Amino acid sequence: MGSVTINIGALISGGGTNLQAVIDSCENGTIDGRMIFVGSDNPAAGGLERAVRHNISKFVVDYRSIIGEYDHAPNAAVIPENVDLDDLLAKQTLFKESFDAEKIKRFFITRIIAESKLIKQMQAYPFDLLILAGFMRNLTPYFIDRINTHQKTPRIMNIHPALLPAFAGVDGYGDTFRYGCKVGGCTVHFIDYGEDSGPIIGQRCFQIQPGDTLESIREKGLQLEWELYPQCVQLYAQGRLKTIKKNSELPNGKTTWRTVVEIS
Repeated sequence: MGSVTINIGALISGGGTNLQAVIDSCENGTIDGRMIFVGSDNPAAGGLERAVRHNISKFVVDYRSIIGEYDHAPNAAVIPENVDLDDLLAKQTLFKESFDAEKIKRFFITRIIAESKLIKQMQAYPFDLLILAGFMRNLTPYFIDRINTHQKTPRIMNIHPALLPAFAGVDGYGDTFRYGCKVGGCTVHFIDYGEDSGPIIGQRCFQIQPGDTLESIREKGLQLEWELYPQCVQLYAQGRLKTIKKNSELPNGKTTWRTVVEIS
């Protein structure tokens, strides 16, 4: 398939080094795409200045403020109309059933309120792909279903600092280092309803040597991230990524299935 020039949006929480890698790749032609907006949950995110320097539209939805308002007046929280909270809770796989039901409900109410504001901002920028570049917030089915309007065509991509499915969560390199792994790496994947559990697009790995520190393996990982993320975005632009359901027979005779990414 030939490439087309795609419109790319990004969500960030911090400095945005992966954002910069994708912007640079768009500008030098390595990615057949253009970055059209950068959004953040954090007004102080350094990556917003990267958007300014490249004349890219930016916006902020302050999650901390929204969560704080709910803490002070939970009965005043208003979620969007036509949202079936029970249905969303049934879809999510972020939390186990053993977790406190009220805390889970509170989490989803505040996130849905914030996500509705994100979506409202994003509506001004028709985009083909949304990349998460250090966006430190889990997305709910409310948001995901409104971005992935075609079930077989995911539109939300994420990069994670570990070789998934190992070490999901916020500190992939730290978890890798503390576990004593002999290799580390990074993973690009599509988002699903769980935490870092979506179908894998690409991975890169590096050796962890006896003298390595947490900082040195982070540096090794970041160098690979800045190469891998643009490559995966370009595969998307080329129309070479396809998700399929793959069945596998387990040793106990049962059959399981998983959504995986095929690269043509």
